[in-house]
Amino acid sequence: MPQLNPNPWFLILLFSWIIFITILPNKVMNHLYNKDFTLKSTEKSKPNPWNWPWL
Repeated sequence: MPQLNPNPWFLILLFSWIIFITILPNKVMNHLYNKDFTLKSTEKSKPNPWNWPWL
Protein backbone atom coordinates (compact mmCIF):
# COMPACT_ATOMS: atom_id res chain seq x y z
CA MET A 1 0.00 0.00 0.00
CA PRO A 2 1.90 3.07 -1.16
CA GLN A 3 -0.41 5.47 0.68
CA LEU A 4 1.07 4.37 3.98
CA ASN A 5 4.61 5.10 2.95
CA PRO A 6 5.32 8.52 4.51
CA ASN A 7 8.64 9.02 2.80
CA PRO A 8 7.60 11.19 -0.20
CA TRP A 9 4.46 12.70 1.29
CA PHE A 10 5.86 13.85 4.59
CA LEU A 11 8.37 16.18 2.93
CA ILE A 12 5.68 17.59 0.66
CA LEU A 13 3.46 18.23 3.67
CA LEU A 14 6.29 19.77 5.64
CA PHE A 15 7.41 22.12 2.87
CA SER A 16 3.89 23.18 2.05
CA TRP A 17 3.23 24.11 5.69
CA ILE A 18 6.49 26.01 5.86
CA ILE A 19 5.38 28.01 2.84
CA PHE A 20 1.91 28.58 4.30
CA ILE A 21 3.28 29.73 7.62
CA THR A 22 6.15 31.95 6.47
CA ILE A 23 5.60 33.31 2.98
CA LEU A 24 1.87 33.52 2.40
CA PRO A 25 0.82 35.54 5.49
CA ASN A 26 3.21 38.32 4.51
CA LYS A 27 1.87 38.41 0.96
CA VAL A 28 -1.74 38.38 2.11
CA MET A 29 -1.23 41.04 4.76
CA ASN A 30 0.47 43.34 2.28
CA HIS A 31 -2.68 43.34 0.20
CA LEU A 32 -5.26 43.42 2.98
CA TYR A 33 -3.70 45.63 5.61
CA ASN A 34 -4.27 49.32 5.10
CA LYS A 35 -1.63 51.40 6.86
CA ASP A 36 -3.65 54.60 6.67
CA PHE A 37 -5.25 55.14 10.08
CA THR A 38 -6.94 58.47 9.45
CA LEU A 39 -10.45 58.73 10.78
CA LYS A 40 -13.18 60.22 8.67
CA SER A 41 -14.74 62.11 11.55
CA THR A 42 -14.20 62.32 15.28
CA GLU A 43 -17.80 62.87 16.28
CA LYS A 44 -19.96 59.89 17.05
CA SER A 45 -22.97 59.37 14.89
CA LYS A 46 -26.31 58.77 16.49
CA PRO A 47 -27.50 55.22 15.78
CA ASN A 48 -30.72 54.91 13.85
CA PRO A 49 -33.46 52.77 15.39
CA TRP A 50 -34.26 49.59 13.59
CA ASN A 51 -37.59 49.15 11.98
CA TRP A 52 -39.00 45.71 12.70
CA PRO A 53 -42.12 45.35 10.54
CA TRP A 54 -43.13 41.98 11.96
CA LEU A 55 -43.46 43.21 15.57
